Amino acid sequence: MIAVRAQPGAKKNGITGEHDGALNVSVTQAPEKGKANKAIVEVLAKQLGLKKSQVSLLSGQTTQQKRFLLSGVDETAVRNILKAIDQS
Repeated sequence: MIAVRAQPGAKKNGITGEHDGALNVSVTQAPEKGKANKAIVEVLAKQLGLKKSQVSLLSGQTTQQKRFLLSGVDETAVRNILKAIDQS
């Protein structure tokens, strides 16, 4: 499980760092009709080398604070990928 702070309506899609234990994820989509949530799933899947089906929104459908479940992936591998993203 991973905590995410969504930043919809950004200039570009991507993981922009971490704050208070949550991953900051920026997406260009507006927060309407689930468009931003779908975009966040796509960003997480792409950045973490997962299939979109491996990323599920658990809570926070209408708030900036969200929780996603990453299935079929090793926690250590995800932490290493996130650390590499944070350092770039």
